[in-house]
Amino acid sequence: MKDYDRQVFWIDYFDSELRRSEGRRVPLSTATRAPALAELGEACRRLNLQPQSQSARYPSRPLRESGYVSVAKSGPKRTLLIKIARELSVVRGLGQRRQAQSQTGRKK
Repeated sequence: MKDYDRQVFWIDYFDSELRRSEGRRVPLSTATRAPALAELGEACRRLNLQPQSQSARYPSRPLRESGYVSVAKSGPKRTLLIKIARELSVVRGLGQRRQAQSQTGRKK
């Protein structure tokens, strides 16, 4: 049954490689290139939204593996969408920074 107390955010909403007509819902300035479900979940955790991740296929793109995060309702979906998009770019930056630090540590 549908849970009316939660909102669903698909990975495709935040993918900068997609056009709006293909499912992207945020502006390109806040979109992330090929976001991962783990990154989306981490962004929601950092915003204290109690996410529940699920791997699935986005309905309008059934051949591409995707997923979504379900979070408790805490305001208008559009406002929450922009907050998550901004936090997702922060999480992506932290992940790249950690990866760069681990690579420089191995070379020494």
